[in-house]
Amino acid sequence: MPRLAIGPGFPRELSALAPPVRRDAVVALRRFLLNVAGAPHPQRVRGARDARVATLRLAEGHRGVVVRQRDVFWLRTVLPDPEAWSYAQRHRFGVNPVLGVIEEWDAEALERVEPALRRSVRSPGLFAPICDGDLLALGLDLHALPLFRLVTTEADVAALEPLLPPTQHAPLAVLARGGTLAQAWRELDAWRASGEERGPVDPDDLYAALRRSPDRAVFVADKVELDRVLRAPDWCTFLHPPQHRLARAARYEHPVLVVGGAGTGKTVVALHRAAHLAAHGAGPVLLVTFSQGLAEELSAKLDLLIDDEVVRKRVEVDNADRLALRIVTNAEGRRPALVGQGARSLAELTDEALRLLLRATGDLLDDIDPGHKPYRHIVVDEAQDVSPAQWRLLRAAAPHARDDLFVVGDPHQRVTDARVALGAVGISAVQHTLKLSYRLPQELLSYVVRLRGGGLAPGLVKGATDMYGLRAARHGARPVVRAYATQEAELEGLRTVIESWLADGVPAEEIAVGARDVRHVRAARRALSGLDVRAWTFPHLKGLEFERVALVGVAEGVVPEPSRAEPPEEPHARARALQRERSILFVACTRARSMLYISHSGRGSPFLSL
Repeated sequence: MPRLAIGPGFPRELSALAPPVRRDAVVALRRFLLNVAGAPHPQRVRGARDARVATLRLAEGHRGVVVRQRDVFWLRTVLPDPEAWSYAQRHRFGVNPVLGVIEEWDAEALERVEPALRRSVRSPGLFAPICDGDLLALGLDLHALPLFRLVTTEADVAALEPLLPPTQHAPLAVLARGGTLAQAWRELDAWRASGEERGPVDPDDLYAALRRSPDRAVFVADKVELDRVLRAPDWCTFLHPPQHRLARAARYEHPVLVVGGAGTGKTVVALHRAAHLAAHGAGPVLLVTFSQGLAEELSAKLDLLIDDEVVRKRVEVDNADRLALRIVTNAEGRRPALVGQGARSLAELTDEALRLLLRATGDLLDDIDPGHKPYRHIVVDEAQDVSPAQWRLLRAAAPHARDDLFVVGDPHQRVTDARVALGAVGISAVQHTLKLSYRLPQELLSYVVRLRGGGLAPGLVKGATDMYGLRAARHGARPVVRAYATQEAELEGLRTVIESWLADGVPAEEIAVGARDVRHVRAARRALSGLDVRAWTFPHLKGLEFERVALVGVAEGVVPEPSRAEPPEEPHARARALQRERSILFVACTRARSMLYISHSGRGSPFLSL
């Protein structure tokens, strides 16, 4: 029976086909998995730069391109016949000899580039001081080494980026900007295989290489698994190696803290870790996030991620306030009042819930008797906005044992005044950092980092956190900032922009409009009447993401909110309030995957003066 691995682009390309073609392609793949009569058979590609590349006829006029080694088939793409043959001829594939992950090369384009590099070569080349042995030790391809020796400028390396596997370009980029071999090695760590896939690298073992590349391939063994992969969104199936290592680690002996900038996949890691603990852990799992709205969003995503109903029921999703409310309600037999006579604040309920937990289970339970705690594992998303009292409650809700707390957050996206080092609330966490943004293009990321201010933010462990080294995995459109003379003109401009996005084919649900306050949100909704595009305040955009985002009313006197800009009694408190406002705008901006539009009438917000 064939072993079939699906590449990340294939489900998207398949979904874009006409329904009859898509149906025929799925039927063909099911037959291929079963190896029955009528199944497509691999056809060799004349002129292919990689002898292992073949095509499968999946539907009338459409072929899949596969990389084959014995009974292993890696399905890369599905294209109309002429394009499929061209793709199959153009690319070659290999295994990184050091990391053991799969690599894809645009061999035809590199062949065209080489003469141009030769004509512009100046002696010595950029990498002349580095011997071949050191370059090969970084996993650079032996056959590509002569090409790399022709590089004379950092711009040459940048121009090669779209044509090279990231595991080849990353170390070259470090060395090109004057970095050391040790720094190049650290850069490669982002693509290192997870624990169970490590071991000696066999460059001819395609199966092992694909297993080490969770962002490039997922194996399916039957119709059920095939349909699940083809139906699920990318984040459910294809994890980038650093995300995969963190989420699927066999065990952690201490609490874990994962920090990372916007779009680095922290929430995806939290979801997959919760699913992993539900399937392989030692008891019930609690996934905690910032608000009830985000909790509902994460719960729906877990429904997609976990197929097994029994496993799914092991994960509860909530926010810290509702956890406290539930603990007090269970203890007192009725829901406590939050308004009116005898009402308690949420802060008071959190303190009472902690007291009840400690009275029922004790404060020093460890792995000797973890069953007394309400949860065995707790995963925390948006950790930067959890208060000290809420942290104490969460610490008390799970035993001090392996895999107890798994925490993700970004101090630069803090929108509350919650500033706490985890060690101060009894959580000695080991920190891991994600540095590559997969959601934001580099142009948008660079803009929002300048907008937020790339300086230090109070961290979740001792000390501060910066955004040094945060970068994007791709390039895209620059943000657009437009000024209008009046609010009426600004709202007319907003409608024009949204109509153009819809005309571009962007689904309405992939567009978000944001404003700082309810008044501006209502005005935007009136201006967009009939377009079925949603509008929220900036804080309500937290934790969500969209293809395109438009932010309106980003004007002086609106952003920051006037009450935040007024000088309070303590100058330090005013600075913190203004930084929160800047963070709220930063969070709203970073919801966009491809395009960000910002507008204001009159003078723009001082935060826009970059």
